[in-house]
Amino acid sequence: MSSEPSIFFSDVNERQGSFLRRTFLLGGATAVGLLALGGRLGQLQVVQASEYATLAVNNQFNFRLIPPPRGRILDRDGVVIAGNRPSFRVMVVRDETRDLDQTLDLLGQLLPDTLERRRAIVRDVNAAPRFVPVPVKSDLTWDEFARVNLYANELPGVMADMNEARFYPHGGVFAHTVGYVAKVSDQDVIAARERGETISSLMYHPGFRIGRQGVERTLDPDLRGTQGGQRVEVDARGRIVGEDVEGSVAPTPGKDVVLTLDTDIQSRALEVFGEESGGCVVMDIRNGDVLCMMSAPAFDPNLFVSGVPGSVYRAWADYERRPMLDKTIYGTFPPGSTFKMTTALAILDAGVDPNERVTCGGGYRFGNRTFRCHRASGHGPQNMHDAIKNSCNVYFYHMCNRAGVDRIARTAEALGFHRTYDFGLTGQREGTMPSTEWKRHAFRNNPNPDSRNWYPGETLSVAIGQGATEVTALQLAVMTARIANGRKAIEPRLIKSVGGVDRPSGAAVPDLPFSVQHLDIVRAGMAAVANDVTGTAYRVSQLGLGDIQMAGKTGTAQARGGLRRGTTVDWSSRDHGLFVAFAPHDAPRYAIAVVIQHGGGSRLAAEKAREVMRVTLLKDPDMRTRIERPLPPEPVGPLEEEDPAAIAAPEPAAPGPASPPRTAPVPSGPQPYLPPGGAQ
Repeated sequence: MSSEPSIFFSDVNERQGSFLRRTFLLGGATAVGLLALGGRLGQLQVVQASEYATLAVNNQFNFRLIPPPRGRILDRDGVVIAGNRPSFRVMVVRDETRDLDQTLDLLGQLLPDTLERRRAIVRDVNAAPRFVPVPVKSDLTWDEFARVNLYANELPGVMADMNEARFYPHGGVFAHTVGYVAKVSDQDVIAARERGETISSLMYHPGFRIGRQGVERTLDPDLRGTQGGQRVEVDARGRIVGEDVEGSVAPTPGKDVVLTLDTDIQSRALEVFGEESGGCVVMDIRNGDVLCMMSAPAFDPNLFVSGVPGSVYRAWADYERRPMLDKTIYGTFPPGSTFKMTTALAILDAGVDPNERVTCGGGYRFGNRTFRCHRASGHGPQNMHDAIKNSCNVYFYHMCNRAGVDRIARTAEALGFHRTYDFGLTGQREGTMPSTEWKRHAFRNNPNPDSRNWYPGETLSVAIGQGATEVTALQLAVMTARIANGRKAIEPRLIKSVGGVDRPSGAAVPDLPFSVQHLDIVRAGMAAVANDVTGTAYRVSQLGLGDIQMAGKTGTAQARGGLRRGTTVDWSSRDHGLFVAFAPHDAPRYAIAVVIQHGGGSRLAAEKAREVMRVTLLKDPDMRTRIERPLPPEPVGPLEEEDPAAIAAPEPAAPGPASPPRTAPVPSGPQPYLPPGGAQ
């Protein structure tokens, strides 16, 4: 048998010593642990008590951002054209819903139109921070608001409240100039970063809106205001159970912006345009204030506040008259005969005698081509005054190359063409003003070197506002205002004040580089256009306001072959109609430019300009006083030197045009022209 090894203590004291050592070690470790635990508890309860108390409070309270009320936009008389109004809305908090899809299904039964935007709603809810309410629908009717509140207990995570929404009380009247607001997109955040702006958490708030077009976009930083916050008490699940009023911060509203626009004039302009497409600009020639800046057709900016339905936006985009396009600053058109005042000033600057006559036989032969006048039978002998009054193309064909295209281009730029204006709107187009340098640049990639040369025959088209020449309605209004002012290179001003601080006047500008005598000749020709019975706009430009008369110029610009207006003519093939004017012609105060896209000629533009100018003058107290002043009495009784025989047996009158109405006399040729009183 094998013996197994065994371990045993031969001494009882040795066994007892081993046990005591283990007991001592375990007891020591326990004591150290208790001391460490006690020390840590003491540190937490005594030393760091205030720190952890603060953290506990922060877990109990949340600070929720409140978007500030957006600043108002007012017209020159204080009429609100963009403000804020109360709005009922329903919101969803993602973290408080058990099933988002089921919640939206139930909401769809109460608010059927939310089903059409379900995909966008889900995207917004998923992108929102935790426990931030996301608007599902705004502008609820009272019935919808009551219906949602009635079933609120059955809709976890759904709440209905009242907030402020952007509101445009005049609908589409100021749509293009004032613009609209919309939700912040990813592209907006990227663009803000590229501009070096600090991206605040407010940009990600579902209820925040930014300016998307017009003044709303240009002055967006001033209109935004400063965000506030609501300190609310929440439970362990993040639901609101109370509010800490003292810890909440009220938002600061944005600054109010006052524009130079006039609601009555702007509304009248949109009204008279009807279904036509185009733009109208009215300026005060004394200080550059823009009283009207209307583009037609318009759209309702209120639809953008809560989101335009896709079908509506597609309809706008597909409509050939482009309601979303601002035709006063972005749409460019050939100026047609409204450009002839520019050409006339260039010709005068070249030293041409304004009394020199050119015989118009209906056309002008240049090289191997005949350039036609709008009157096929011709106008006969024409000096500069007659050529402006009758809009004779042949006169300007004959004279333009004495000035040359570069001199015409310099004159045009001095009158406000081929540039944009820093007056409160972005997205402007500078148009096109042909010149020798322009052609070299425009055709620089053409392999044929001759294509970069300017030929005298090309100047003929430029002289009558055709060819490559393109301008905006705003530029036409600036040109007219500068000619009417006669002293200053007036700049347009749209923003009157921001936050109570006035913006500079448009009259704080250099003088015009034209002689008074040359401007007198051009203005006298414009007065004859509107008031001489043989003028091209006489029949459609009589204001009927006492002795106040306009001075103007008609224009018809070719488009796709130059077809005239007619019911059988396709809209996009008709000529553009233009008209520019200032009034009163003897003491200028207001300038107007009207462009009718594919209007078929200038008559329609002149009629609309007359109606808008009437409202403009009637709103001016000084003009009202002049209008209400009685006219001089008609002479009565026989004249002292009349022949009694002639009175007894008058000869029959020869047939001819109807006599003009009894108004102030209009000069029949170049006459001295008084500069406008009070111009700065």
